[in-house]
Amino acid sequence: MISTKLDGKRVLLTQCKDFMGPVLTEVFERAGATVIGDERALDQDPGLPKAIVEAAGRVDVLLVHLAMPAPSTPAGDIDDAEWRSVFAHLVDPMPRLVAAVLPQMTLRRQGRILVMGSAAALRGQKRTGSYSAARGAQLAYVQAVGLELAPLGIQLNAIAQNFVANPTYYGPEVQANPRFQERLKREVPLGRLVSAEEDALYAAYLCSDAAACFVGQAFPISGGWANR
Repeated sequence: MISTKLDGKRVLLTQCKDFMGPVLTEVFERAGATVIGDERALDQDPGLPKAIVEAAGRVDVLLVHLAMPAPSTPAGDIDDAEWRSVFAHLVDPMPRLVAAVLPQMTLRRQGRILVMGSAAALRGQKRTGSYSAARGAQLAYVQAVGLELAPLGIQLNAIAQNFVANPTYYGPEVQANPRFQERLKREVPLGRLVSAEEDALYAAYLCSDAAACFVGQAFPISGGWANR
């Protein structure tokens, strides 16, 4: 029987203290994985992604987990500094991480890479130009590179999430705001935030042996928001 467990898998998780990091660590460890977490943002040092992969040793699963507080700048006010900063946080580390882990995964002809992305790439929102563009670049990369890696036995996919409870984007103060609660009822068919655990459990499934058939796909997790 094909297993959804992760027994014996070594999982490298970037920005492990931010965004979905803590719950991903908990859920993946509960599924039997050993999680190697790195806390650092990867926007400053181009050599850091490769150093993190090398320090981790064997990596069976790479969780490309990149996050930052999303700017809410009107389109006419997005300057070069904001654009470069958002892409430096969310896009630039991704190909560096993948390139660093590919030699060992290619040698074994086996591996999983999952990008924790955003449904902001799937549905427009006002005042999110730089952020949505960066998240869109993530998904375009996954779709293209996923096709290259599949014949090597490596699956590259993404989760495109929004309205998932996490401290980076939907912290307790946001969730308690009556205006946000009204927005949930108005915009999210589910009528609530997706829990962090629900999201992480799906991520764990996508990294398990049971999910070996997906190639370059982006899976929306947004309580139906991305489907409207």
